[in-house]
Amino acid sequence: MTSAEPRPTIHWISPLPPAETDIAHYTARVLPALSAKAEVVLWTDAQEWDLSLERYCVVKQFDPDTVLPRDFAAASCGTGPEVLFLHIGNSWVFHAGFLRLAQRIPTLVVLHDLAIQELMIEAVEQYEWDAPSYLAGMEKWYGAEGWRKGQACLQREEKGSVISAQLPGFELVLDKALGVLTHTQFASNAVQERLPHLPCQVLPLPFEIGPPPSQRRASSGPVRLLQFGWIGPNRRLEQVLDALAQMPEDFDYRLDVMGKIWNPDVIYDKLTQLNLAGRVHLHGFVPEPVLDDALRQAHLVLNLRHPSMGEASGSQLRIWNAGAPSAVTREGWYAGLPEDVVSFVDVDDEAAQLYVLFLRLAADRRAGDEIGAAGRAYFEAHHAPASYAQGIVSLAKETALNAGRDLALRLRSEQQTAHDLHPSLQKRLEALSAPVRTDL
Repeated sequence: MTSAEPRPTIHWISPLPPAETDIAHYTARVLPALSAKAEVVLWTDAQEWDLSLERYCVVKQFDPDTVLPRDFAAASCGTGPEVLFLHIGNSWVFHAGFLRLAQRIPTLVVLHDLAIQELMIEAVEQYEWDAPSYLAGMEKWYGAEGWRKGQACLQREEKGSVISAQLPGFELVLDKALGVLTHTQFASNAVQERLPHLPCQVLPLPFEIGPPPSQRRASSGPVRLLQFGWIGPNRRLEQVLDALAQMPEDFDYRLDVMGKIWNPDVIYDKLTQLNLAGRVHLHGFVPEPVLDDALRQAHLVLNLRHPSMGEASGSQLRIWNAGAPSAVTREGWYAGLPEDVVSFVDVDDEAAQLYVLFLRLAADRRAGDEIGAAGRAYFEAHHAPASYAQGIVSLAKETALNAGRDLALRLRSEQQTAHDLHPSLQKRLEALSAPVRTDL
């Protein structure tokens, strides 16, 4: 009789449902498969969480400023190695505490966004981080120009979203990282070019594969357009509205916008100026079942992003799961997708290409069905949670085995590389529209 293989303990530090961020939903989606392969402890600095998560594992509330490594060790329940996975996105609301934790305790960082300037700047503005630490990090990694740009952002003379293309900021959360997990090859390349001694791996972003979508799209009536998620300036909603304002008067459509908008007043003013208020409906954040039903009805989902910093898109996986056709900007991760699973839009010809897409749907409501079906097939083949969970377990074992050695090597080399922005990374970040394969 052979003994069972040791089960590692995965300390998973992440936003949790009902937090209004897709990273929380991503955690819930992967949890059943991950808990089948490892002992998982979810850690949150929020005051509440969805109790259904406790069907799979223990959930612990913690203070990111006082928690110590021994607190994590005391919660371990596996028979194998234990590793802390710390999730970093670009919203201060959900990640400011994790940002501070990353400065104190070695973790394996799951980097959901390369461009985290808005996280850091808004964390300072909201008194969730201190300006000297931010500026010291900017100077360390980007030299005097980094300090100057950071100071300008804090004084609101520059915007974090604008400087992110050249100074994305991800380095500032990796000083004590034991390793990095990204969801695109683009992001992994960027990390490896800046921190060559830091182990970095890629796993395709997972999403629970739902039942085959039922056909809910109407063959007549208004063209149903949909945009959803966290909608910042880079999500091109303003440009979509401009394109809609140029459509012929007899173009019959409805645009539903589901999600939080960075500045709703800007959009309301634009709707009034363009006389679109009767056609465009702003819903705010909606429950997942409402969103999924809207996706099943949509003739086209707008998932445009410029600039894109190479992040994988949980939103795109949700679109594919629903079998919905979508339009994406040909940048970053999206640029590496097969030609038949999305409709590509180029920034330099955005308005004209959207115009053509809208007209095609006006002539035939089923014009996007083939793309929606191809996207669903691609999604099923590449983004199952079970394979992702196995990758997490393998990464945990490898990290636990090599973490001490790898961290020591990196700290010795850091002084030589901190101020040198690798020329190929500079070129990569400035040429975000270059096609990138993600090996998904």
